[in-house]
Amino acid sequence: METRCSFWLPKKNRFCATAPLHGSTFCGNHSPRSQSQWIPCPIDPSHSVLEENLEGHVKRCPFLKNVQSLALQPYYHKGINAGSEEVGQQRNTLSLDKDITSEMKRSAVYSMSIPEFQDLLRKIRNIHSSICKDIRDSYKIPEACGIWIKREVDRKLPFQEKHVMQQASILGNLEDIGVLKTSFESEQLDNEDPYRDDDGVLPAVIEFGAGRGYLTQMLADGYGIKKVFLVERKSYKLKADRSLRQKESLILERLRIDIEDLNLSAVESLHGVPYLAIGKHLCGPATDLTLRCCLGEQSSEDNLGQSIGHHYPIGLAIATCCHHLCQWKHYINKKYLCNLGIKKEEFHAITWFTSWAVDADHSSDITDVTNGRRLHFDSIGKEECGEDVNTVEEIVRNMKAVERAVLGFMCKQIIDIGRSMWIMERGFKTRLVKYVPSSISPENHLLVSRCVQQ
Repeated sequence: METRCSFWLPKKNRFCATAPLHGSTFCGNHSPRSQSQWIPCPIDPSHSVLEENLEGHVKRCPFLKNVQSLALQPYYHKGINAGSEEVGQQRNTLSLDKDITSEMKRSAVYSMSIPEFQDLLRKIRNIHSSICKDIRDSYKIPEACGIWIKREVDRKLPFQEKHVMQQASILGNLEDIGVLKTSFESEQLDNEDPYRDDDGVLPAVIEFGAGRGYLTQMLADGYGIKKVFLVERKSYKLKADRSLRQKESLILERLRIDIEDLNLSAVESLHGVPYLAIGKHLCGPATDLTLRCCLGEQSSEDNLGQSIGHHYPIGLAIATCCHHLCQWKHYINKKYLCNLGIKKEEFHAITWFTSWAVDADHSSDITDVTNGRRLHFDSIGKEECGEDVNTVEEIVRNMKAVERAVLGFMCKQIIDIGRSMWIMERGFKTRLVKYVPSSISPENHLLVSRCVQQ
Protein backbone atom coordinates (compact mmCIF):
# COMPACT_ATOMS: atom_id res chain seq x y z
CA MET A 1 0.00 0.00 0.00
CA GLU A 2 1.30 3.46 -0.94
CA THR A 3 2.46 5.47 2.05
CA ARG A 4 1.01 8.95 2.46
CA CYS A 5 1.71 11.93 4.67
CA SER A 6 0.12 11.63 8.11
CA PHE A 7 -1.11 15.23 8.19
CA TRP A 8 -4.93 15.41 8.41
CA LEU A 9 -6.65 17.98 6.16
CA PRO A 10 -9.93 18.84 7.93
CA LYS A 11 -11.42 20.82 5.01
CA LYS A 12 -10.90 17.88 2.63
CA ASN A 13 -11.71 15.31 5.30
CA ARG A 14 -8.68 13.17 4.44
CA PHE A 15 -4.94 12.81 4.94
CA CYS A 16 -2.46 14.66 2.73
CA ALA A 17 -1.81 12.62 -0.42
CA THR A 18 1.87 13.60 -0.74
CA ALA A 19 4.56 11.00 -0.08
CA PRO A 20 6.36 11.51 3.27
CA LEU A 21 10.00 12.45 3.61
CA HIS A 22 12.53 9.70 4.23
CA GLY A 23 12.55 8.83 7.91
CA SER A 24 9.39 10.83 8.62
CA THR A 25 5.65 10.26 8.55
CA PHE A 26 5.07 13.76 7.10
CA CYS A 27 5.77 15.37 3.73
CA GLY A 28 7.98 18.44 3.33
CA ASN A 29 5.05 20.85 3.59
CA HIS A 30 3.69 19.35 6.82
CA SER A 31 6.84 18.22 8.60
CA PRO A 32 6.74 19.83 12.08
CA ARG A 33 9.56 22.35 12.50
CA SER A 34 8.95 24.34 15.66
CA GLN A 35 12.06 26.49 15.25
CA SER A 36 11.50 27.42 11.60
CA GLN A 37 9.77 30.52 10.32
CA TRP A 38 7.84 31.01 7.09
CA ILE A 39 8.78 34.22 5.26
CA PRO A 40 7.60 35.74 1.95
CA CYS A 41 9.67 34.69 -1.05
CA PRO A 42 11.84 37.66 -2.12
CA ILE A 43 11.26 36.80 -5.79
CA ASP A 44 7.47 36.61 -5.59
CA PRO A 45 5.85 37.47 -2.20
CA SER A 46 2.62 35.68 -3.21
CA HIS A 47 4.09 32.51 -1.67
CA SER A 48 6.21 31.77 1.41
CA VAL A 49 9.24 29.65 2.16
CA LEU A 50 10.91 28.36 5.29
CA GLU A 51 13.68 30.73 6.31
CA GLU A 52 16.18 27.88 6.59
CA ASN A 53 15.47 26.90 2.95
CA LEU A 54 15.56 30.44 1.54
CA GLU A 55 19.04 30.28 -0.01
CA GLY A 56 18.24 27.16 -2.01
CA HIS A 57 14.71 28.25 -2.89
CA VAL A 58 15.67 31.53 -4.61
CA LYS A 59 17.82 29.52 -7.06
CA ARG A 60 14.94 27.27 -8.17
CA CYS A 61 11.83 29.34 -7.45
CA PRO A 62 9.28 28.59 -10.21
CA PHE A 63 8.71 32.34 -10.62
CA LEU A 64 12.40 33.10 -11.19
CA LYS A 65 12.24 32.83 -14.99
CA ASN A 66 9.21 35.13 -15.14
CA VAL A 67 10.96 37.77 -13.02
CA GLN A 68 14.17 37.57 -15.06
CA SER A 69 12.23 37.80 -18.33
CA LEU A 70 10.20 40.77 -17.09
CA ALA A 71 13.34 42.66 -16.03
CA LEU A 72 14.51 42.61 -19.66
CA GLN A 73 11.35 44.26 -20.98
CA PRO A 74 11.77 47.95 -21.95
CA TYR A 75 8.53 48.91 -20.18
CA TYR A 76 9.66 47.45 -16.83
CA HIS A 77 10.76 50.19 -14.44
CA LYS A 78 10.81 49.12 -10.80
CA GLY A 79 8.55 51.31 -8.66
CA ILE A 80 7.98 54.00 -11.30
CA ASN A 81 4.34 54.48 -10.23
CA ALA A 82 4.84 53.87 -6.51
CA GLY A 83 4.70 57.45 -5.27
CA SER A 84 6.49 58.62 -2.12
CA GLU A 85 5.88 59.05 1.59
CA GLU A 86 6.11 62.86 1.65
CA VAL A 87 4.06 65.46 -0.21
CA GLY A 88 6.02 66.88 -3.13
CA GLN A 89 8.87 64.44 -2.67
CA GLN A 90 10.31 62.71 -5.74
CA ARG A 91 9.53 59.02 -5.90
CA ASN A 92 12.24 56.70 -4.65
CA THR A 93 12.27 53.53 -6.71
CA LEU A 94 14.55 51.89 -4.17
CA SER A 95 12.30 52.71 -1.20
CA LEU A 96 12.00 49.88 1.28
CA ASP A 97 8.99 51.33 3.13
CA LYS A 98 6.70 48.51 4.18
CA ASP A 99 2.93 48.60 3.81
CA ILE A 100 0.84 49.47 6.86
CA THR A 101 -1.26 46.39 7.53
CA SER A 102 -4.89 46.38 8.65
CA GLU A 103 -3.79 45.07 12.04
CA MET A 104 -1.42 48.03 12.44
CA LYS A 105 -4.18 50.46 11.43
CA ARG A 106 -6.61 48.91 13.91
CA SER A 107 -4.07 49.04 16.71
CA ALA A 108 -3.43 52.73 15.99
CA VAL A 109 -7.17 53.50 16.15
CA TYR A 110 -7.67 51.53 19.36
CA SER A 111 -4.73 53.35 20.96
CA MET A 112 -6.48 56.74 20.51
CA SER A 113 -8.07 58.47 23.44
CA ILE A 114 -11.87 58.79 23.27
CA PRO A 115 -11.72 62.58 22.62
CA GLU A 116 -9.20 62.02 19.80
CA PHE A 117 -11.47 59.39 18.27
CA GLN A 118 -14.52 61.66 18.49
CA ASP A 119 -12.58 64.56 16.96
CA LEU A 120 -11.58 62.35 14.01
CA LEU A 121 -15.18 61.30 13.41
CA ARG A 122 -16.33 64.92 13.49
CA LYS A 123 -13.59 65.84 11.02
CA ILE A 124 -14.73 63.06 8.67
CA ARG A 125 -18.34 64.23 8.90
CA ASN A 126 -17.47 67.88 8.24
CA ILE A 127 -15.18 67.06 5.31
CA HIS A 128 -17.72 64.72 3.78
CA SER A 129 -20.60 67.18 4.04
CA SER A 130 -18.52 69.91 2.39
CA ILE A 131 -16.98 68.07 -0.58
CA CYS A 132 -19.03 64.91 -1.26
CA LYS A 133 -22.27 66.57 -2.36
CA ASP A 134 -22.49 65.45 -6.00
CA ILE A 135 -22.13 61.67 -6.00
CA ARG A 136 -25.18 60.53 -7.92
CA ASP A 137 -26.65 57.19 -8.94
CA SER A 138 -25.67 56.43 -12.52
CA TYR A 139 -26.79 52.89 -13.37
CA LYS A 140 -26.46 52.79 -17.17
CA ILE A 141 -27.11 49.75 -19.37
CA PRO A 142 -26.27 50.72 -22.97
CA GLU A 143 -27.85 49.12 -26.04
CA ALA A 144 -24.38 48.19 -27.32
CA CYS A 145 -24.13 45.59 -24.53
CA GLY A 146 -27.43 43.99 -25.52
CA ILE A 147 -25.97 40.66 -26.61
CA TRP A 148 -24.51 40.21 -23.13
CA ILE A 149 -27.60 41.35 -21.27
CA LYS A 150 -29.76 38.97 -23.37
CA ARG A 151 -27.23 36.14 -22.96
CA GLU A 152 -26.68 35.87 -26.70
CA VAL A 153 -22.91 35.50 -26.34
CA ASP A 154 -20.93 32.31 -26.86
CA ARG A 155 -22.00 29.86 -24.16
CA LYS A 156 -18.37 29.00 -23.53
CA LEU A 157 -17.92 32.50 -22.10
CA PRO A 158 -18.68 32.73 -18.36
CA PHE A 159 -21.88 34.58 -17.48
CA GLN A 160 -22.56 35.89 -13.99
CA GLU A 161 -25.35 38.43 -13.96
CA LYS A 162 -23.88 40.67 -11.24
CA HIS A 163 -20.58 40.98 -13.11
CA VAL A 164 -22.27 41.54 -16.47
CA MET A 165 -24.41 44.33 -14.99
CA GLN A 166 -21.34 46.02 -13.49
CA GLN A 167 -19.35 45.77 -16.71
CA ALA A 168 -22.25 47.07 -18.79
CA SER A 169 -22.79 50.05 -16.49
CA ILE A 170 -19.09 50.97 -16.62
CA LEU A 171 -19.34 51.10 -20.41
CA GLY A 172 -22.69 52.90 -20.20
CA ASN A 173 -21.13 55.64 -18.08
CA LEU A 174 -18.27 55.98 -20.58
CA GLU A 175 -20.90 56.38 -23.30
CA ASP A 176 -22.79 58.90 -21.17
CA ILE A 177 -19.72 61.08 -20.64
CA GLY A 178 -18.90 60.99 -24.35
CA VAL A 179 -15.89 58.67 -24.56
CA LEU A 180 -17.57 55.67 -26.18
CA LYS A 181 -19.74 56.08 -29.26
CA THR A 182 -22.52 53.89 -30.62
CA SER A 183 -22.21 52.65 -34.20
CA PHE A 184 -24.63 55.36 -35.38
CA GLU A 185 -22.71 58.09 -33.59
CA SER A 186 -19.42 56.80 -35.02
CA GLU A 187 -20.81 57.24 -38.54
CA GLN A 188 -21.60 60.88 -37.75
CA LEU A 189 -18.14 61.67 -36.32
CA ASP A 190 -16.12 64.49 -37.79
CA ASN A 191 -13.18 63.11 -39.79
CA GLU A 192 -10.90 65.43 -37.83
CA ASP A 193 -11.63 63.72 -34.51
CA PRO A 194 -8.09 63.02 -33.20
CA TYR A 195 -9.24 60.12 -31.02
CA ARG A 196 -10.62 57.75 -33.67
CA ASP A 197 -9.54 56.31 -36.99
CA ASP A 198 -11.26 56.86 -40.34
CA ASP A 199 -13.93 54.29 -39.44
CA GLY A 200 -14.78 56.08 -36.19
CA VAL A 201 -13.33 53.22 -34.13
CA LEU A 202 -11.52 53.78 -30.83
CA PRO A 203 -7.89 52.79 -31.55
CA ALA A 204 -6.81 51.24 -28.24
CA VAL A 205 -7.98 50.15 -24.80
CA ILE A 206 -5.82 49.35 -21.77
CA GLU A 207 -7.50 47.33 -19.04
CA PHE A 208 -5.59 47.60 -15.76
CA GLY A 209 -5.93 44.76 -13.28
CA ALA A 210 -7.54 42.92 -16.16
CA GLY A 211 -7.84 39.50 -14.56
CA ARG A 212 -9.48 37.32 -17.21
CA GLY A 213 -10.28 40.35 -19.37
CA TYR A 214 -14.06 40.08 -19.70
CA LEU A 215 -14.68 43.82 -19.26
CA THR A 216 -12.60 44.36 -22.40
CA GLN A 217 -14.41 41.44 -24.05
CA MET A 218 -17.75 43.21 -23.58
CA LEU A 219 -16.30 46.50 -24.81
CA ALA A 220 -14.87 44.83 -27.93
CA ASP A 221 -18.18 43.09 -28.65
CA GLY A 222 -20.20 46.29 -28.34
CA TYR A 223 -18.02 49.11 -29.63
CA GLY A 224 -15.08 47.80 -31.64
CA ILE A 225 -11.40 48.32 -30.81
CA LYS A 226 -8.19 48.20 -32.84
CA LYS A 227 -5.73 47.35 -30.05
CA VAL A 228 -6.13 45.80 -26.61
CA PHE A 229 -3.57 45.80 -23.79
CA LEU A 230 -4.42 43.68 -20.75
CA VAL A 231 -2.28 44.57 -17.73
CA GLU A 232 -2.31 41.92 -15.00
CA ARG A 233 0.45 40.64 -12.70
CA LYS A 234 -1.12 37.20 -12.16
CA SER A 235 -1.71 34.33 -14.54
CA TYR A 236 -5.31 33.24 -15.09
CA LYS A 237 -7.05 30.30 -16.72
CA LEU A 238 -10.26 30.65 -18.74
CA LYS A 239 -9.21 34.07 -20.03
CA ALA A 240 -11.02 36.17 -22.62
CA ASP A 241 -7.83 36.25 -24.69
CA ARG A 242 -8.81 33.33 -26.93
CA SER A 243 -12.13 34.89 -27.86
CA LEU A 244 -10.57 38.32 -28.38
CA ARG A 245 -7.88 36.90 -30.67
CA GLN A 246 -10.59 35.52 -32.94
CA LYS A 247 -11.67 39.06 -33.85
CA GLU A 248 -10.04 39.75 -37.21
CA SER A 249 -9.08 43.41 -36.90
CA LEU A 250 -8.12 43.33 -33.21
CA ILE A 251 -4.52 43.17 -31.92
CA LEU A 252 -4.17 41.83 -28.37
CA GLU A 253 -1.17 42.21 -26.07
CA ARG A 254 -1.15 40.94 -22.50
CA LEU A 255 1.41 42.59 -20.20
CA ARG A 256 2.10 40.42 -17.16
CA ILE A 257 3.48 43.07 -14.84
CA ASP A 258 2.61 44.89 -11.63
CA ILE A 259 1.06 48.28 -12.40
CA GLU A 260 3.57 49.81 -9.98
CA ASP A 261 6.40 48.89 -12.36
CA LEU A 262 4.79 49.68 -15.73
CA ASN A 263 6.25 52.50 -17.82
CA LEU A 264 3.61 53.07 -20.50
CA SER A 265 5.90 55.42 -22.42
CA ALA A 266 8.14 52.44 -23.19
CA VAL A 267 5.40 50.23 -24.65
CA GLU A 268 6.43 50.47 -28.28
CA SER A 269 3.14 49.29 -29.81
CA LEU A 270 1.30 52.08 -27.93
CA HIS A 271 3.34 54.92 -29.43
CA GLY A 272 1.19 57.37 -31.36
CA VAL A 273 -2.04 55.68 -30.25
CA PRO A 274 -4.60 57.48 -28.05
CA TYR A 275 -6.22 55.04 -25.65
CA LEU A 276 -9.00 54.47 -23.15
CA ALA A 277 -7.93 53.26 -19.68
CA ILE A 278 -10.37 51.03 -17.81
CA GLY A 279 -10.35 48.90 -14.68
CA LYS A 280 -13.02 47.02 -12.74
CA HIS A 281 -12.43 46.77 -8.99
CA LEU A 282 -8.85 48.01 -8.85
CA CYS A 283 -8.16 47.05 -5.27
CA GLY A 284 -6.84 49.66 -2.85
CA PRO A 285 -3.63 51.33 -4.07
CA ALA A 286 -3.97 49.79 -7.56
CA THR A 287 -6.27 52.71 -8.46
CA ASP A 288 -3.58 55.23 -7.45
CA LEU A 289 -0.89 53.27 -9.27
CA THR A 290 -3.03 53.22 -12.42
CA LEU A 291 -3.73 56.96 -12.33
CA ARG A 292 -0.05 57.70 -11.85
CA CYS A 293 0.82 55.26 -14.64
CA CYS A 294 -1.51 57.06 -17.08
CA LEU A 295 -1.24 60.68 -15.94
CA GLY A 296 1.62 60.96 -13.48
CA GLU A 297 4.17 62.41 -15.87
CA GLN A 298 1.81 65.19 -16.99
CA SER A 299 1.77 67.95 -14.39
CA SER A 300 0.05 70.69 -16.35
CA GLU A 301 -2.50 71.34 -19.07
CA ASP A 302 0.32 72.53 -21.37
CA ASN A 303 2.01 69.15 -21.16
CA LEU A 304 -1.36 67.50 -21.69
CA GLY A 305 -1.92 69.35 -24.93
CA GLN A 306 1.46 68.21 -26.25
CA SER A 307 0.69 64.59 -25.42
CA ILE A 308 -2.66 64.23 -27.21
CA GLY A 309 -2.38 61.66 -29.96
CA HIS A 310 0.66 59.98 -28.42
CA HIS A 311 0.44 57.72 -25.36
CA TYR A 312 -2.15 59.61 -23.38
CA PRO A 313 -5.65 58.56 -22.32
CA ILE A 314 -8.70 60.09 -23.97
CA GLY A 315 -10.76 58.78 -21.09
CA LEU A 316 -10.72 56.67 -17.93
CA ALA A 317 -13.20 54.47 -16.12
CA ILE A 318 -12.00 52.95 -12.86
CA ALA A 319 -14.26 51.09 -10.45
CA THR A 320 -12.57 51.49 -7.06
CA CYS A 321 -12.69 49.00 -4.21
CA CYS A 322 -10.89 47.67 -1.13
CA HIS A 323 -10.01 51.12 0.20
CA HIS A 324 -8.82 49.50 3.44
CA LEU A 325 -5.72 48.40 1.51
CA CYS A 326 -4.81 51.96 0.48
CA GLN A 327 -1.39 53.23 1.52
CA TRP A 328 -0.26 56.79 2.22
CA LYS A 329 2.86 56.41 0.08
CA HIS A 330 0.79 55.40 -2.97
CA TYR A 331 -2.17 57.77 -2.59
CA ILE A 332 -2.34 60.08 -5.58
CA ASN A 333 -3.51 63.30 -3.92
CA LYS A 334 -1.80 63.68 -0.54
CA LYS A 335 -1.77 67.46 -1.04
CA TYR A 336 -5.57 67.48 -1.05
CA LEU A 337 -5.71 65.52 2.21
CA CYS A 338 -3.13 67.75 3.88
CA ASN A 339 -5.12 70.84 2.88
CA LEU A 340 -8.13 69.27 4.62
CA GLY A 341 -6.06 68.77 7.77
CA ILE A 342 -5.78 64.99 7.38
CA LYS A 343 -2.42 63.67 8.55
CA LYS A 344 -0.79 60.41 7.57
CA GLU A 345 -1.91 58.65 10.76
CA GLU A 346 -5.51 59.85 10.27
CA PHE A 347 -5.42 58.62 6.67
CA HIS A 348 -4.51 55.16 7.96
CA ALA A 349 -7.50 55.30 10.33
CA ILE A 350 -9.83 56.47 7.55
CA THR A 351 -8.73 53.62 5.29
CA TRP A 352 -9.37 51.15 8.12
CA PHE A 353 -12.88 52.54 8.63
CA THR A 354 -13.68 51.87 4.95
CA SER A 355 -13.76 48.13 5.60
CA TRP A 356 -16.97 48.76 7.59
CA ALA A 357 -18.83 49.80 4.43
CA VAL A 358 -19.71 46.17 3.73
CA ASP A 359 -20.76 45.36 7.31
CA ALA A 360 -24.46 46.18 6.87
CA ASP A 361 -27.15 44.34 4.94
CA HIS A 362 -26.98 45.59 1.35
CA SER A 363 -30.19 43.94 0.11
CA SER A 364 -31.35 47.56 -0.17
CA ASP A 365 -29.37 50.78 -0.51
CA ILE A 366 -28.21 52.77 2.50
CA THR A 367 -30.07 55.89 1.42
CA ASP A 368 -28.57 58.29 3.94
CA VAL A 369 -24.93 57.50 3.28
CA THR A 370 -24.23 60.78 1.51
CA ASN A 371 -25.31 62.99 4.37
CA GLY A 372 -24.69 60.80 7.41
CA ARG A 373 -28.10 61.45 9.00
CA ARG A 374 -28.02 58.10 10.73
CA LEU A 375 -24.71 58.78 12.39
CA HIS A 376 -24.52 61.21 15.31
CA PHE A 377 -20.79 61.61 15.91
CA ASP A 378 -21.09 63.80 18.96
CA SER A 379 -22.99 61.08 20.82
CA ILE A 380 -20.52 58.27 20.10
CA GLY A 381 -18.70 57.69 23.36
CA LYS A 382 -19.61 57.43 27.02
CA GLU A 383 -22.90 59.29 26.53
CA GLU A 384 -24.17 56.51 24.24
CA CYS A 385 -22.38 53.44 25.53
CA GLY A 386 -22.41 54.14 29.24
CA GLU A 387 -19.93 55.33 31.81
CA ASP A 388 -18.18 51.95 31.83
CA VAL A 389 -16.78 52.54 28.33
CA ASN A 390 -13.13 53.50 28.71
CA THR A 391 -11.54 52.61 25.36
CA VAL A 392 -12.08 53.27 21.67
CA GLU A 393 -12.26 49.51 21.10
CA GLU A 394 -15.32 49.31 23.36
CA ILE A 395 -16.96 52.20 21.48
CA VAL A 396 -16.35 50.51 18.11
CA ARG A 397 -17.82 47.24 19.35
CA ASN A 398 -20.95 49.06 20.53
CA MET A 399 -21.56 50.89 17.24
CA LYS A 400 -24.46 49.59 15.17
CA ALA A 401 -23.68 47.87 11.87
CA VAL A 402 -25.45 50.57 9.86
CA GLU A 403 -23.48 53.31 11.65
CA ARG A 404 -20.24 51.55 10.84
CA ALA A 405 -21.33 51.07 7.21
CA VAL A 406 -22.26 54.73 6.78
CA LEU A 407 -18.94 55.85 8.25
CA GLY A 408 -17.15 53.40 5.96
CA PHE A 409 -18.88 54.75 2.86
CA MET A 410 -18.13 58.34 3.87
CA CYS A 411 -14.43 57.51 4.16
CA LYS A 412 -14.45 55.73 0.80
CA GLN A 413 -16.00 58.76 -0.85
CA ILE A 414 -13.50 61.17 0.71
CA ILE A 415 -10.65 59.06 -0.70
CA ASP A 416 -12.25 58.83 -4.15
CA ILE A 417 -13.14 62.53 -4.32
CA GLY A 418 -9.46 63.31 -3.81
CA ARG A 419 -8.66 61.05 -6.75
CA SER A 420 -11.30 62.72 -8.95
CA MET A 421 -9.91 66.18 -8.10
CA TRP A 422 -6.43 65.03 -9.08
CA ILE A 423 -7.74 63.82 -12.46
CA MET A 424 -9.63 67.08 -13.07
CA GLU A 425 -6.46 69.08 -12.45
CA ARG A 426 -5.03 67.30 -15.50
CA GLY A 427 -7.68 68.53 -17.92
CA PHE A 428 -10.37 65.86 -17.63
CA LYS A 429 -14.10 66.17 -17.16
CA THR A 430 -14.58 63.80 -14.23
CA ARG A 431 -17.45 62.27 -12.30
CA LEU A 432 -17.57 60.06 -9.23
CA VAL A 433 -20.79 58.04 -9.46
CA LYS A 434 -22.49 55.01 -7.95
CA TYR A 435 -22.64 52.90 -11.07
CA VAL A 436 -24.67 49.97 -9.69
CA PRO A 437 -27.03 49.61 -6.72
CA SER A 438 -25.32 48.39 -3.56
CA SER A 439 -27.56 45.31 -3.73
CA ILE A 440 -25.53 44.25 -6.80
CA SER A 441 -22.22 45.24 -5.20
CA PRO A 442 -21.48 47.46 -2.19
CA GLU A 443 -18.21 48.32 -3.96
CA ASN A 444 -20.11 50.51 -6.40
CA HIS A 445 -18.13 53.71 -6.94
CA LEU A 446 -16.81 54.59 -10.39
CA LEU A 447 -14.37 57.28 -11.47
CA VAL A 448 -15.25 58.13 -15.07
CA SER A 449 -13.40 60.82 -17.05
CA ARG A 450 -13.08 62.31 -20.51
CA CYS A 451 -10.21 64.42 -21.79
CA VAL A 452 -11.53 67.88 -22.72
CA GLN A 453 -8.31 69.30 -24.17
CA GLN A 454 -8.12 69.44 -27.96
